[in-house]
Amino acid sequence: MISISSNLNVMIKAAEKASKSVIRDFGEVEKLQVSKKGPYDFVTKTDKHVEKVLIEELSKTKKNYSFLSEEVGVINNKDKENVWIIDPIDGTTNFLHGIPHFAICIALQSNGEIVSGLIFDPIKDEMFFAEKNKGAFLNNQRLRVSQKNLLDDCLFSSNHEGVKFSNLNMRYSGCAALDLAYVASGRLDGYFHNKINLWDVAAGALMVFEAGGIVNDINKFKANNIDIRASSGAIHDKMLEKLRNF
Repeated sequence: MISISSNLNVMIKAAEKASKSVIRDFGEVEKLQVSKKGPYDFVTKTDKHVEKVLIEELSKTKKNYSFLSEEVGVINNKDKENVWIIDPIDGTTNFLHGIPHFAICIALQSNGEIVSGLIFDPIKDEMFFAEKNKGAFLNNQRLRVSQKNLLDDCLFSSNHEGVKFSNLNMRYSGCAALDLAYVASGRLDGYFHNKINLWDVAAGALMVFEAGGIVNDINKFKANNIDIRASSGAIHDKMLEKLRNF
């Protein structure tokens, strides 16, 4: 039986509630692809609605915690040392085009450190979560990073389309959060990106670390200007060598 904190329990319930409207609206987006108006305004409304649901649910039991969210930015409440970091839909371009690869992301930053993280893929019903010093999990199954040690055998992801990395097998999924969750679960071997936002990577960075991987300290960067490098320990130095000029 996995023991989770009250904070993570609140995060799970908030994500599950918000996911209901995400799933419903995603079905509508697929229909809108063939319309002249297109789904852009619709997706923006979904993003804001999901954010509203998450903030409301997270505030019910943790009334004083502050927020950092993609849509509304910073919300300073009484407790400024505990901050919910939210991305209502990471992978909105995928969502917009009817591609079922996106996630609801929530992290808790306490005294400048990420202590809890959740990434929920509502379409595949995959709930990734992690807490500091307690491990990383997918639907209650413990996660471990890949143990491959040859780069030729590895699969990497980045959102830097068009950039060529010699001798790296690459994928460009359009969802940073799920990329990091996949590194934590061993589906991917590494993820890297420059100038990415904290709400995209906060939960996933903790997840990779708690699954036994290596992630650079994202807390040293500005919230909207992060260079992240995450992988298993077995190939981390080799990956960094390939990215030396990136």
